[in-house]
Amino acid sequence: MTTRSWAEMLTAIEERLVAGTGDGVATWSARVRETGLDAEPEVRAWLAERGITGYGQMLLVMERFGYPDFLTATADELVDGQYADRPQLRPVYEAVAAAALALPDVHLQARKGYVSLVGPRRTFAVLQASTRTRLDLGLRLPGREPGGRLLAARSIGNGDCSVRVPLTTLDDVDDEVVDLLAEALAANR
Repeated sequence: MTTRSWAEMLTAIEERLVAGTGDGVATWSARVRETGLDAEPEVRAWLAERGITGYGQMLLVMERFGYPDFLTATADELVDGQYADRPQLRPVYEAVAAAALALPDVHLQARKGYVSLVGPRRTFAVLQASTRTRLDLGLRLPGREPGGRLLAARSIGNGDCSVRVPLTTLDDVDDEVVDLLAEALAANR
């Protein structure tokens, strides 16, 4: 199973920075250092004045002030950290991840506290070990209301999930969960 780390995302951000400005991270980092600005808000304002916002700005700010540990960790290290104190949930994670990867054009993106399930357009689901005994599958399903196994999604991943399915054992990863993954992917194409 291949899960992407932040390194791949940082590469994609740099590609967008070059496409938008003509210059890469090294050039922009040198320009930021040359300004002599020492405060993050000042650096952000300076970059924004030059049309660099969003992820490009985030990357250049981290270049200037340092990267958090989770951005330099491998995908395996991030996932291992999420399940270090809840090893009984790791097989549940692996089963859902395998079901997601069996769908077309899906990859996994490891974050510090969760794993994003990403389709061709955007994140459609999130796997988060929310407690020591429960893994939540957050789903971005616009218009779907909580009901049955679908519960309201609160504090799942990046906050874009509308509903979640609580999972505690491998038996919880059934055909309904696989169908919900496919539905969420289709809804976010």
